Amino acid sequence: MNERYTIPLPPVTKKNSSQIIFTGAKCPVCKRGHTPRLLPSKKYREYEEAALWCLQRKEPINEPVNVQCLFYMPTLRRVDLVNLLEAACDVLVTAGVLADDNSGIVVSHDGSRVLLDRDRPRTEIYITEANKNDSVTDGIRGHNSGRRPVGGV
Repeated sequence: MNERYTIPLPPVTKKNSSQIIFTGAKCPVCKRGHTPRLLPSKKYREYEEAALWCLQRKEPINEPVNVQCLFYMPTLRRVDLVNLLEAACDVLVTAGVLADDNSGIVVSHDGSRVLLDRDRPRTEIYITEANKNDSVTDGIRGHNSGRRPVGGV
């Protein structure tokens, strides 16, 4: 499996400028809900909505894959690669390209990086089948690592 997607928009992170809203029963004094929720910024929500048009697949990927993301930024401003990867994976899940972005499906982001392209900022995503031994869940199932349970025996 080799799939390539291009999102022709300047990459956006999900965490910057998040909004806190309060939901649930309203406090009679301050009139706001009791349960705080963190929502992505308006800029991210607009980015996600536009990106969904570029990402279409009939069946979500539900097997171990490497998701390589090349983020072409419009400026040399410092950005957090991990936040960009989180946003890209969340968009891939929302679009139905990936069934989930857990470590059993997205086993690596090998080759991902931030690059500069002032004229054409974009995100290029390459999804390739992972090696059978790359999935973290393969090594964990039934693994005891020789440790004894707390309390002896």
